[in-house]
Amino acid sequence: MRIAINAADLDHQRIDGTRIYIWNMLKNFGLLEKEGQFLIYHKSEFNSELTFPIFENYKIKSLKFPFWWTQTRFAWEMFREKPDVLWMPMHSLPFMRSEKTKTVVTIHDLAFKFFPHFFPKKDLRRLNYFTDYAVKNADKLIAVSNSTKNDILKLYPEIREEKIKVIYHGYDKDLFNENFSLDEIKKTNTKYQIPYTKYIIYVGAIQPRKNIGVLIDAFKFLRRVESYKDTGLVIAGDLGWLYDDTVSKIKKTKNVFATGKFETKDLPALLRGAEAFVLPSLYEGFGLPAIEAMACGTPVIAANNSSISEITGGAGLLFDAYKSEGLAGTLKKILESAKLRDDLRKKGLERVKDFSWEKCANETLEWLKDW
Repeated sequence: MRIAINAADLDHQRIDGTRIYIWNMLKNFGLLEKEGQFLIYHKSEFNSELTFPIFENYKIKSLKFPFWWTQTRFAWEMFREKPDVLWMPMHSLPFMRSEKTKTVVTIHDLAFKFFPHFFPKKDLRRLNYFTDYAVKNADKLIAVSNSTKNDILKLYPEIREEKIKVIYHGYDKDLFNENFSLDEIKKTNTKYQIPYTKYIIYVGAIQPRKNIGVLIDAFKFLRRVESYKDTGLVIAGDLGWLYDDTVSKIKKTKNVFATGKFETKDLPALLRGAEAFVLPSLYEGFGLPAIEAMACGTPVIAANNSSISEITGGAGLLFDAYKSEGLAGTLKKILESAKLRDDLRKKGLERVKDFSWEKCANETLEWLKDW
């Protein structure tokens, strides 16, 4: 079987959960499938942090083209090559393709449907148009959580449930674990000039849906207590979009520090050194940083919405994403109780046993090959 994969997202310099997902699938497909051939396409050069092993049955092709790449150069290549299956790991599908080629599209989230005001207008039009087409015209879909599957069925009632398979993300066990010494944590914090010995951490892009403003407001409430005056809040992530208000709030709030873009290899030490990880998002398709934090033994506090409670599975403390005072109270509980932190650490380490990139890749391959 010849499986074509659109891997163009791995050319981007900003790394997010969807790119980590594609990267890990390519790291595992060649280990799990020896007989078939994988045709991997991108535009120019892969991000140096997202390189993967080139297995014997991988054929990688760079297709340079200046505009509408998926619908022009890549589409023509698919029509010409006629692979047995085309996997689109993002919300799009070439309009022009051979009838002989079966198609599978991964839907990561539908946040832009529920929170359109959190997206630039030009991106919103594109997301709606291409996602609508992909959902309705792909032969199969992959949803990264039951929450995302339910959103698809709600927004596209004409779609048959049998067309959708839920396949959870995984995490890198070799990278995300508890095996970091105090010296390693200090060295990483020094690298990013983090000035706190005790801190709370958020990991992710700086964009409105991530709800960082509520986290900052909660942190302000927390710091009214004298014993937390020296506690810091670390915002670890690159700029996304519509970030001006959030960046302004970060700059104006004492003891809030933004790392900017960080190297993926440094993230586990940043997480391991934190008193708690907070995921305050208004919507997540999966919520990968929560799993990565749990794997590092870091207590997780997360918003009670979308896929987040499904993925944390009772191993984290949940809060109302619109109530900063409630979040402040939850933070206070964690910071005051070593027993609670240890209980959450143990629950988190147990919960992450349900997730792996090997399992994700294996289930994805099965879905790609099952016709």
